[in-house]
Amino acid sequence: MTAFQLLFYLMAFASIVGGIGVVWSRNVVHSALFLVLSLAAVAGIFLVLFADFLALVQILIYGGAITILILFAMMLTRVADEAVVIDNPQKPWGIAAAAAFLGITLYSIYNTPWNISAPEIQRVPFKELGSSLFTQWAIPFEVASLVLLVGLIGAIIIARPEDRE
Repeated sequence: MTAFQLLFYLMAFASIVGGIGVVWSRNVVHSALFLVLSLAAVAGIFLVLFADFLALVQILIYGGAITILILFAMMLTRVADEAVVIDNPQKPWGIAAAAAFLGITLYSIYNTPWNISAPEIQRVPFKELGSSLFTQWAIPFEVASLVLLVGLIGAIIIARPEDRE
């Protein structure tokens, strides 16, 4: 086993642990922190696979901006703590669906003819990638930023205290 394979497996394990922590954590802030762990581990996987730009985007956009947006939305909407439901009548259906998904995934992994010899990876320089992003993809980036801005303004309006006259 090479060092890259070991790093890949360590990052994959950290990502899985983070994902399980997101699902099993009862505290929303702890779930957000587990999400940061999982997203950082995915960025580590991108680094191991020599996808530098994807790792950078993963850390900046997902690990930073999206997690902060989730935390702001939680703080601004002031969701009241509700009683925890111990037993849910849909629990058996959820377990059955999860087991079916796991079975299909394992079946697909086992029966897929994996290509062991990968073609040579062609790297795209950051300069060329940046030039493409700021020429071809400038409008979609601005539209995405406007959508996020509208969402944040909507959360502020919803969280605003009611005027009492």
